[in-house]
Amino acid sequence: MSSDVAAAISRTHREEWARIVAGLARRYDDLDIAEETAAEAFATAVARWPSDGIPPNPGAWITTTASRKAIDRLRREARRDELHQEAFMLADDSPAEAVGAVEDDRLRLVFTCCHPALSMEARVALTLRIVGGLTVTEIAHAFLVQETTMGQRLTRAKAKIKAARIPYRVPEQEDLPERVAGVLAVLYLIFNEGYLATGPDSDPLRPDLTGEAIRLTRLVRDLLPAGSGERAEATGLLALMLLTEARAPARVSPYGELVRLDEQDRGAWDRALIEEGLALVRERPDEVAVAGRYQLLSAINAVHVAAAGPRETDWSRIVALYGELERVDPSPVVTLNRAIAVSEFDSPEAGLAMVERLADALAGHHAFHTTRAELLRRVGRPSDAREAYDRAIELAGNTAEVAHLIRRRGQLAASPNGESA
Repeated sequence: MSSDVAAAISRTHREEWARIVAGLARRYDDLDIAEETAAEAFATAVARWPSDGIPPNPGAWITTTASRKAIDRLRREARRDELHQEAFMLADDSPAEAVGAVEDDRLRLVFTCCHPALSMEARVALTLRIVGGLTVTEIAHAFLVQETTMGQRLTRAKAKIKAARIPYRVPEQEDLPERVAGVLAVLYLIFNEGYLATGPDSDPLRPDLTGEAIRLTRLVRDLLPAGSGERAEATGLLALMLLTEARAPARVSPYGELVRLDEQDRGAWDRALIEEGLALVRERPDEVAVAGRYQLLSAINAVHVAAAGPRETDWSRIVALYGELERVDPSPVVTLNRAIAVSEFDSPEAGLAMVERLADALAGHHAFHTTRAELLRRVGRPSDAREAYDRAIELAGNTAEVAHLIRRRGQLAASPNGESA
């Protein structure tokens, strides 16, 4: 297969997968058929495009091929006395009837995958697979489970959707508030997967996933009534995504290594995204007395991007915001991030003391070992820092992050106290 054909198939999968699967799911009302026939259509493209050439509209070609395969499958599975009626229904090309509160196939698919009848883990995994197009291997790596375990989890989730007759639609307006928290959580996880992909063979950054998460978050936000806490949280999540995405151009070096925030070229940041994100952070309505998780996270990011440089960062404000976040959404990861802020505002010794208390809770979390390694080197304990880097490298799932950690570990020999020259 030529490099041009391989690139075209890869690009089409990256850009069109969610739209194709969503359209098939709407038409045939079956996630298994939608996913499997889309995958079969891409396999057909691999076999035929090298000899037939790349079609003028690759996405349409995949959609048509997948639809034909779906029809063939349904006809094979249909009972004999249903064949004529089924053929009539499948041949009906009239526009789809409006379903739910907004006309967007991919958003309907997100709400289907995020139905409260499914566990949160199943919602995230299913959305990453069906909407994000990640492989089972990539999702298993993100969840730190075996590939067979993840495959079974996905199969059970789709079977539950079919057995429970979970509708393929955006909920009605009155049902949105109780559903939106789960959807926002899943969209944030999809964004994070795109911003620091976990697959060992993945590109470090996946703008297709971050872009889709941003697009869908905009749609969810538009669904919610102004002044509501749910809309404020959706606004906070959108601001968080935009402020984070703005830094993507400076996040990976030309050599494929992760670049820390304090080392990034701030001139490379996307100012338009930053301005939009900052405007959303300032949009908090008076009716919402207590800021939620995403509002606080976006406010923290706003402090970072508003600073002219690392030295000008208002760490006291960040420490305070993480303190609020611990009250609203307590977790060891939040405390870990507050410890980082404390190490900058107070001292690395104070931050390290907080980090050490999280050892049991975050033993399998690579960010814990990375943070601990950085603080150990700052307090002059290079041998302990090296061991922490080793563990962080072992647990990290992103090639750019691994490259960064290897470089930082190598710098420990550059000076007696463990700091690089």
